[in-house]
Amino acid sequence: MTSLTQRSSGLVQRRTEASRNAAAEKERDSADEENGPRRGDEQDSDDGGDAKETRLTLMEEVLLLGLKDREGYTSFWNDCMSSGLRGCMLIELALRGRVQLEACGMRRKGLLARKVICKSDAPTGDVLLDEALKHIKETEPPETVQRWIELLSGETWNPLKLHYQLRNVRERLAKNLVEKGVLTTEKQNFLLFDMTTHPLTNSDIKQRLIRKLQEAVLDKWVNDPHRMDKRMLALIFLAHSSDVLENAFAPLLDDQYDLAMKRVRNLLDLEPEGESMKANANELLWAVVAAFTK
Repeated sequence: MTSLTQRSSGLVQRRTEASRNAAAEKERDSADEENGPRRGDEQDSDDGGDAKETRLTLMEEVLLLGLKDREGYTSFWNDCMSSGLRGCMLIELALRGRVQLEACGMRRKGLLARKVICKSDAPTGDVLLDEALKHIKETEPPETVQRWIELLSGETWNPLKLHYQLRNVRERLAKNLVEKGVLTTEKQNFLLFDMTTHPLTNSDIKQRLIRKLQEAVLDKWVNDPHRMDKRMLALIFLAHSSDVLENAFAPLLDDQYDLAMKRVRNLLDLEPEGESMKANANELLWAVVAAFTK
C-alpha cells in the first residue's frame, strides 16, 4: 500500500499529465484540420494492426513502458523487471505455438508443478526467444515455469545451471527497439561512469501502446479474461509484475485511474488454476501468472 503522501503526489502527477495531454491533443486536432488526416491515424487499428516493422514483442512492450522517455533508461529501483521479462519470453513462445505445459495425466498436477515442453523448435525470428527456446528444447528432464523464470534470470545457486542465464536482456531489447525506429542510442555521463542510454524517438508507438492498455481496462473492458485478447491480457499481468503498469495509467484522470486499477485488481485476484481449465485458455500463460501471484 502506498502512503498518503505518495498517493497525493500520484494524483498531482496524473492531473499534470492529463492537462498536458489534453493541450497536446487540442494542438494536434488543430493541425489535423489544416493538414488533413495523418497517415499514422489511418494505419492505427483497434486490434494492433501496426506496420510489420513496428510490431513489438511482449518483452519490448514491457521494456518500453518502463523506459524513461528522455533519459532512455529504466528506474534504478525497479528490481522486478528482470523476472518479468523472462515471464514475457515464456508467454510469447506459448502464444507462438513453440512451448506448452506437459499433459496433466490421471492425477491432475497444479500449474506450477507441470513441466514446460517444446512443442516446435521452428525459429521465431527473435534472437532472445530462439535462445530461450533452445534451452527449453535441450533440457532433460524438463523444468517448470517458475524454475525457467529463475534460470533465465540467473537466479540459481547451482553453478552448472548458470549457462541458462540470458545476459544483457534489457540492452538487447533496447537495440531491437532502436532497429525498429522506436528508440535511439546515446552516451550519458553519470560522474563515475558512462552509460549507454536509449531515449525515445518515436512517441507515437509508445502512446499507441499506452492507449491500448488504457482502453483494455476502460472503454473495451469485457469483465471476462477469456474474452480478452490473450496478448493484451498477458501484457497487463506482466506489466504489473514488472512494476511498470502504473506508467501507462499515470496520465489518466483520477476517476479513470481508480476504475482502471480496480479492474486490474479484479484480474490479479483471479485463481489461475481455475482459469486455466476454462475453454480456449492458454495454460502456460496462467502458469506464468501463478508464478508471479502465488
